[in-house]
Amino acid sequence: MITALAGGVGAAKFLSGLVKVIPEEELTIIVNTGDDIELYGLHISPDLDIVTYTLAGIVDEERGWGIRNDTFNCLEMLRRYGYETWFNLGDRDLATHIHRTLLLKRGLKLSQVTREICKSLGVKTNIIPMTDDKFETWIETDAGLMHFQEYLVKKGARDRVLGVKYLGAEEAKPAEGVIEAILNSRLVIICPSNPIVSIGTILSIRGVREALRDSRAPKIAISPIVGGMPIKGPADKLMRGLGLEVSAYSVAYLYRDFLDNFVLDNIDKEEKDKIESLGIKVILTNTIMKTPEDRVKLAKLVLEEGLRK
Repeated sequence: MITALAGGVGAAKFLSGLVKVIPEEELTIIVNTGDDIELYGLHISPDLDIVTYTLAGIVDEERGWGIRNDTFNCLEMLRRYGYETWFNLGDRDLATHIHRTLLLKRGLKLSQVTREICKSLGVKTNIIPMTDDKFETWIETDAGLMHFQEYLVKKGARDRVLGVKYLGAEEAKPAEGVIEAILNSRLVIICPSNPIVSIGTILSIRGVREALRDSRAPKIAISPIVGGMPIKGPADKLMRGLGLEVSAYSVAYLYRDFLDNFVLDNIDKEEKDKIESLGIKVILTNTIMKTPEDRVKLAKLVLEEGLRK
């Protein structure tokens, strides 16, 4: 079994290449749920959905989120009724959130609901939320404290970041299978996701970081920072807000206590020696996934280098 730690869009792209290289059933994906939010009475899990929709082959690649060819009639009607509609939810996407919320209200855990959704969409990969417990990422800004989705989507990540809070981290337990997947894997992959609000949230769950250190599996990460900028998302603003240099080195530094290998983009080759001074082996390649072929090529490299004796 191979285990991946994942956020949203960047991870989903990489994983879509990985399942072309290994059987879907051999992959377990532990997904960030710090982005989860309740809107219109519905439990929305953005990262779980983007990963699931991508592996199901129904994701809207052009937008980078949601379901391909979706319509937005429900959202338009909600707007007419006076609701805020800053978080775009398509009609078919809403069906997922309604289904999830109904199952949660019946007493199922988020991990159980996720399995049901995967089964319905024909996804054979084992996708696990990082926790079944309530967990939300909130951002401290010069405009006040706000949920990550409000900071990112509603406010367009314009406010200056002063800090990041993981609400629920002290009580949240890893979902069933999370620790076992890390300890029993032959390889653990840290996807090219935001190190603060995607991977950082997973690492904050009790026992996860310790399991990564204890696991005998090699651990390999793909840098989400290329040329001093994130490929997508507000990682740069968050890292600066926490006093971190926006660089691939900073990402490697955050993972230094458990990481064996780090995949670095060719553009950042000057950081190789600095990262290797942390005791982490660096692999240089192109990490920007513009085409499906790029995704497969990167996945093959990660497997080869990660499993190299």
